[in-house]
Amino acid sequence: MNFKYSICILGLSAILVGCGGNASLPEASTVNCQGRGMEIALQAFNERGTEAQRQVFIDGCNALVKE
Repeated sequence: MNFKYSICILGLSAILVGCGGNASLPEASTVNCQGRGMEIALQAFNERGTEAQRQVFIDGCNALVKE
């Protein structure tokens, strides 16, 4: 029983580690387009995104403001 439990824990740990490595980029929303949310979102684009993806995000934020 202890051996099966250890294998299960190792398997779940590997799955969780694999999930965190390829996080998606933020989407334009009221939270991500204001204040600290905007700072965090733009930092994520600087680290993992392209300039084109960053511009799409900014355009999405601008569209939210106009609504």
